[in-house]
Amino acid sequence: MKQNFKPGTMIYPLPAVLVSCGATPEEYNVLTVSWTGTICSNPPMCYVSIRPERHSYDIIKRTGAFVINLTNRDLEFATDFCGVKSGRDCNKFEMANLTPQKAEFVDAPIILESPVSIECKVVEVKPLGSHDMFIAEVVNVVVEDSYLQENGQLDMAAMNLLAYNHGQYFDVTNPRGFFGWSIRKKKKLKRDIK
Repeated sequence: MKQNFKPGTMIYPLPAVLVSCGATPEEYNVLTVSWTGTICSNPPMCYVSIRPERHSYDIIKRTGAFVINLTNRDLEFATDFCGVKSGRDCNKFEMANLTPQKAEFVDAPIILESPVSIECKVVEVKPLGSHDMFIAEVVNVVVEDSYLQENGQLDMAAMNLLAYNHGQYFDVTNPRGFFGWSIRKKKKLKRDIK
């Protein structure tokens, strides 16, 4: 049996990411965002949706840039802290023990402790209601060396990435399959699993 539930954003789990912004060290800021995702692969594009009253909103709108920093178990405290504190009131980089480093291609910092930092240039700001969507082109991706395998693939399981699920954080660690496994021939599939 099923029943109707109030309309809402029930697409879970979502990534729990740290979005960093600011053209100079004096204005560097970071906020936690879960309203984020991929929207195009060629060119690579993604988005973040942010409330206009957030401190980072005006910084991103002015600079036209931000960095999506993936989070993991080591960044649990920072991920929660940067979502509940405002950069108007404190230096969140210092208080959350995060290290900013100037990004290569955008006016924003990457977070050195993040396993993956995705540099983004804003191409459109779309007002939606409670949030505005910053649609952006991905111009660079910075990956921690220890997560790169010899074959050039990312070891996503080793990253221990965080997800946000209806008010709680979860880690994402156990792979359950790979793209296309459901139609792969059984003989080859057994060999791949070994």
